[in-house]
Amino acid sequence: MKTIFTLIMLLLATTLANGQNIYTTSFGSSLDKPIIFLHGGPGYNCVNFESTTAQQLADKGYYVIVYDRRGEGRSKDPNAKFTFKETFEDLNSIYQQNNLTKATLIGHSFGGIVATLFAEANPNKVQSIILVGAPVSLQSTFKNILTKSKSIYQAKNDSVNLKYVTMLENMNTSSIEYSSYCFGHAMQNGFYTTKNPSDEAKNIYAKFRTDTSLAKYASQMSYEAPQGFWKNEKYTTIDVTENLQDLINQKVKIYGLYGKEDGLFSAQQIDDLEKLIGIDNIKYFDNCSHNVFMDQQSQFIDNIIAWTKE
Repeated sequence: MKTIFTLIMLLLATTLANGQNIYTTSFGSSLDKPIIFLHGGPGYNCVNFESTTAQQLADKGYYVIVYDRRGEGRSKDPNAKFTFKETFEDLNSIYQQNNLTKATLIGHSFGGIVATLFAEANPNKVQSIILVGAPVSLQSTFKNILTKSKSIYQAKNDSVNLKYVTMLENMNTSSIEYSSYCFGHAMQNGFYTTKNPSDEAKNIYAKFRTDTSLAKYASQMSYEAPQGFWKNEKYTTIDVTENLQDLINQKVKIYGLYGKEDGLFSAQQIDDLEKLIGIDNIKYFDNCSHNVFMDQQSQFIDNIIAWTKE
């Protein structure tokens, strides 16, 4: 029965939010504990999680909802405003359409920022937040990317890329160009991928690449979204440290799952987050990079279960 229900929900792949089609799919029974996955970006989509992990989590007794934000991924909208206000309105619509009063939010990368700010505005709607490879301070992340990249280029005597890093170090760090170039160096240096994937991870990635219906979206990025969130929300300078502290003061539960090979973050950044949310509320995995739910899926799911027992 649960499988039939899931197939029906997969057929209903879009939902109307504020007059526009927002791509959304749900897995599992609506009677189970609700989880909403918020993808990274700005400008990306939920396909990695949707294809590899959503059903596995639903099989453990969760009602898992995934969606692409307005103007990103498969939620095409030429009139998207790319503001947090609009983003929260769409997320509230997803709550309404699924008859949810509270849900756990899994925020991957930029989705962790969205989850944090939404929870601060709507604490009564959030059971808990689980940050997954999510930045707390974007400026700290950019600085870390450049520091690690510079070290790699120095070791290789790569004078060309060292010049690029020097150029970036002298740029306006709040500019969209600065953030784009930093992320470019992160990709160039393999900061998003683990160097020693487990057999489980190898199988997950291999299976994902054969999912022709979804894998084709994995490399698709929307450039309007980062431009819009930069223009409207000063996205490149966001620091949610105080927002997280405010949520802790309001008794909202916050957890974190990160990979030790995620080149976006230094060990010090993870230590700082641990001090903020508590040592028992964060896990830092070996052989794991940015896509924690693919690199260490079993541990990812085990921790979700442990943290959402109540």
